[in-house]
Order: sequence, then C-alpha cells, then structure tokens
Amino acid sequence: MIAGQPWPVVAFLVAVAFIAGLARGFSGFGSALIFIPLASAAVGPSLAVPVLLVIDGIGAAPMLPAAWQHADRRSVLIMSLGAMVAVPAGTLALAWIDPTALRWGISAAILALVALLASGCRYTGALRPSVTAGVGMVSGFLTGSAGIGGAPAIAYWLGSIAAAERVRANMVLFLAGSDLYAAVAYTMTGLFNWNVLVLSLATGPAYMASTMAGGRMFGLASPQTFRRICFALIALAALLGLPVVRHAVIGLPKAGLETPAKPTEPDAPPRR
Repeated sequence: MIAGQPWPVVAFLVAVAFIAGLARGFSGFGSALIFIPLASAAVGPSLAVPVLLVIDGIGAAPMLPAAWQHADRRSVLIMSLGAMVAVPAGTLALAWIDPTALRWGISAAILALVALLASGCRYTGALRPSVTAGVGMVSGFLTGSAGIGGAPAIAYWLGSIAAAERVRANMVLFLAGSDLYAAVAYTMTGLFNWNVLVLSLATGPAYMASTMAGGRMFGLASPQTFRRICFALIALAALLGLPVVRHAVIGLPKAGLETPAKPTEPDAPPRR
C-alpha cells in the first residue's frame, strides 16, 4: 500500500501520469484532460487534482525559461487576468445551473470550435487586448464550471497566425500562472496532505521524464502536426466533458460529478 492505495492503483497512476506528461511536454497543455478523469476514477478527485498540481508544477518548470523567451507575455498576462476574474462565475454556474445541461452545452460549443479551426479558418488580425481578455474570461468560466479552461485559450492562439512555438510558449506560461493560483486555493482549503505528497513522489518521476520526452517530440514535429494534435486534445476535452461519457466510461460517481469541488482544476484543470 502506498498512501492508502494498493500497488496496482499506484502503477495505473504512474502510467497515466507518463501519458499526460507526453501531452504536456509536446503541446504545452493537455495533461489535465488525460490525468484528471482517469486518476479521479481510481483515487477520487480530491487526490487526483492536487497530485497533478504538484507534479505539473515541478515537471513543467524546465519549460518556463524557453516559454518566457518565446511567448507573447503581454497577451498571456491579459488572458490570465481575465481567467482569474471569471473563475468564481464559473463556479457559481456549476452550483446553480443544471450540471448535465451545462456540460452538454459546453462540450457542443468546443466541438464546434474544433471543427471550425480544423477547417482552416484563421483569425489573421491583431490579437486585441479586449478579445484576449474575453477569451481569458471564457477560459476562467470553463475552469470553474467544467474544468476544461485550457481549451479556449489554446484554440484562440491556434486560430491566429502565430507560430507553433509561440502558441506552445503562451500555453506554458498561462498554465504556470494557473498552477500558482490553484496552489493558493488548495493551501487555503487544506487539500494538500501527506497522501498527496506520497502519490506525487510516486508519479512525479514518470511525469517529469515524459514531459521532457514530449518537449523533444515538439522539436521534431511540423507545425501542421502540432496543430492537429492540439485539435485532438481539445476534442478530447469536449468528449470527456460529455455527461454520458463521464458516467458510462470514466466511471466517476454521479454525485462527485454534479457537486462542485472547492478548488478548480489546475488547466484547469487539469488545467491543460
């Protein structure tokens, strides 16, 4: 037993962390989309979410210097401020709006956005601060209401004429800020505990190794391949957000899905 979990469960978490790290290292986001649903089914969200925050904060740290150099820092700051403002509104929406209807609507909107971007449509104008802040608010709302806040941010930057390297760097910085914000919330709510630390130590090495491997894969991929994989990850966020998928496939208890958690996902979700 490790942190109260049997060895097969811990081995499963390590495998999921490895796959999530590959997505994070390659695209700059996506770890939460993979890790949170699967890990939550195994150990519950109260353990899965803080564990990802710890291992992602450490595992993604080596990417920060390059991201700081290549990112559009002004755009990232504006989007981050918008996201922070809207997270409480998303949490209230989850508490007051019918959760099933909310998730169906969110997933449908994201799938439509993926189809639009994959069709080749691009926004060729300047990334205006008002639009960037608006996308950040949408991201914050989705973080609070559904834990998929990384999806609109990456979709917005992918839809521009920005190079793949800049898009990836923007997401690395944006999610680093989200990690800091979530860390404060988790500390205040007491979600960091001994079991989180132990499971982080167990899964962290695999996550960090795969994050570095994913970063090397990014260097080998063409811009077209990068965008296609990112589109697939955004679609994955939408599909995992569908109530029928989360209940039937992921296997999380209905009560756990319909009750808003105290913290938000670090792409959060998971944010990522």
